[in-house]
Amino acid sequence: MNSFTPTDRSRVKRLHERGKYDEESVFALLDAGFIAHIAYVIDGHPYVTPTSYWRTGRVLYWHGSSASRMLRRQSPGLPVCVTVSHIDGFVLARSGFHHSLNYRSVMAFGTAQIVEDPAEKSRELDRFIDRLFPGRRASLRPNNVQELKATTLIRMEIEEAAAKTRTGGPKDDDEDYALDCWAGVIPLRQVIGQPIADPKLRGGIGYPPDLAAFHDGADLCEVLAGNAEKLD
Repeated sequence: MNSFTPTDRSRVKRLHERGKYDEESVFALLDAGFIAHIAYVIDGHPYVTPTSYWRTGRVLYWHGSSASRMLRRQSPGLPVCVTVSHIDGFVLARSGFHHSLNYRSVMAFGTAQIVEDPAEKSRELDRFIDRLFPGRRASLRPNNVQELKATTLIRMEIEEAAAKTRTGGPKDDDEDYALDCWAGVIPLRQVIGQPIADPKLRGGIGYPPDLAAFHDGADLCEVLAGNAEKLD
């Protein structure tokens, strides 16, 4: 099993037993999400930008407007930290101190650079659509020249990464288990709602079979993870 070698920058220090550095753990958490927070420093000032992302092997991609300050500054390469988080539950203990969250998270480090190769840019922008909705790109019109020009694509090869998770119930002090206080876990998950057709949709166009996984009540993380497997 391939792993990322942790350093002082990426090693989980607090509750280190929750940390994992193998590709399988890191990629699984990345593939179950679609929003990342990109942290970087420009002219001595810290910034964090939320954005959608996708993964091709050990490379993360994201895109944005060509006018973006962050994207313009990444032409020569910019050190960044990318984080993705999933919140799975509120953990209610018998003291405020021991209240917690059940979560799955990834922190990845690398150098972000603008993708200059037109073929890679076009291929990966198409992959972004199919990463979320497998097979959908084939039914869409191709990106035109102006759209590609207005879009900047960023790539970051993952140099280091750490996954960190918490599961299970509260961990109270021994003497507190005798208290008359409810404790436990309130599960949380992102659930897909009922799809809503565009009012301008031409008559006779039904909901595509390729989107069957996106149905009312489906778990979003499970759907995205399944779609990532189809893409690979």
